[in-house]
Amino acid sequence: MSSSSEIVLTSSPDGPITAYDASSGAILACFTGSRSPRQGLALVGNTFIAASHISSSATASGSVHLYNWWSSTVFHHLPLPEPVAPLTATPDGLYLFAGGVSGNIHSLSLPLGNILNSLPAHEKPISCLKITGDGSLLISGGDDGTIVVTPIFRLLEESSVNPILHRIAAHAASVTAFTLYNTTLISSSLDCTCKFWNLLHGNHLRTVAFPCSISGVALHPSETEFYAAGSDGFVYKGGRRNGVAKWAQKHDGAIMSLMAMNGGRDLVSAAEDGSLWVREAKTGHVIMAVKNETESISDMVVAKGIGNGKGKGVDNELVGNLRSVGLCGRELSFRVKETLEMGDILSVTAKDRRRAIEMLESAIKVYERLLELILKEAKQGSGNGGE
Repeated sequence: MSSSSEIVLTSSPDGPITAYDASSGAILACFTGSRSPRQGLALVGNTFIAASHISSSATASGSVHLYNWWSSTVFHHLPLPEPVAPLTATPDGLYLFAGGVSGNIHSLSLPLGNILNSLPAHEKPISCLKITGDGSLLISGGDDGTIVVTPIFRLLEESSVNPILHRIAAHAASVTAFTLYNTTLISSSLDCTCKFWNLLHGNHLRTVAFPCSISGVALHPSETEFYAAGSDGFVYKGGRRNGVAKWAQKHDGAIMSLMAMNGGRDLVSAAEDGSLWVREAKTGHVIMAVKNETESISDMVVAKGIGNGKGKGVDNELVGNLRSVGLCGRELSFRVKETLEMGDILSVTAKDRRRAIEMLESAIKVYERLLELILKEAKQGSGNGGE
């Protein structure tokens, strides 16, 4: 396997968030204090890690824990009015979205965690969230089988205008994950299908059926092949236009998350039984396997280009520093930690000043993108009609 500074993070309902070196499988660090549900782990910009936290006591409230990369303990506790599971953050790390058990999407400003808006998007608990690559749209899936597409700038303001762009009756069971290419959205579901959708119009393009429920979906960078995570422990590989094939090696438990890494050359899968496998995307051959015998896995993310608190990617330096933190508990010197946290706090004022401008820019980008998509569709329609 080629040298890589990517880091694989896994969360658990039973134990800490664990950071693995993607090239060797070595544990770099553990982040303690969170019991995270499925889809409850997210990267926040290149500075923080966010994790939904399930309280051990029966309570109507919920919370999200925020970590920086230099400490094993919670950096900031973000209270919420209800338990939440899926999380996702804008690429700039300024806003976090949390899916509640009521079906509400909660929009939070970071790092303080102020709730800007709560949108009633689904009739049942929200099961997955994803932001488009340009940061303009939030896509949510629910246990009610629906998919909702919302411009992000609408989620950051209080308005009487209905912010939802599309509401799609998509699946017969809970929606579990999304991936995107161009204007096409692929959704996976517990109803044993992956479905293809036109993101511009919200219409259905294609359905691919599987012998089991699907909990995750990933796309090859070439956009010609996709991968589906089976509850039976198998990974399924499919083409955009042909059938699917089942890879030979399987996990002993349901696969909880599936992601491409290493420039799309490899695929990493995390299973409920605590196993983490890296495979060659072309062949499906397992080239690295790690297993935590004491903890199950609820979610996984792949980190690359993580920053040192100042927004600059320092991949190899970060891996070295995490190794110096040690396994599951020891931290860097107090001076380093204190300096980084002071820098985070001082940056809040500057971020607040930028937000009004960025919200306007985001709105403009959404409409520009929609206009481009409309023009593209119109040109394609005109071309097809002229043949």
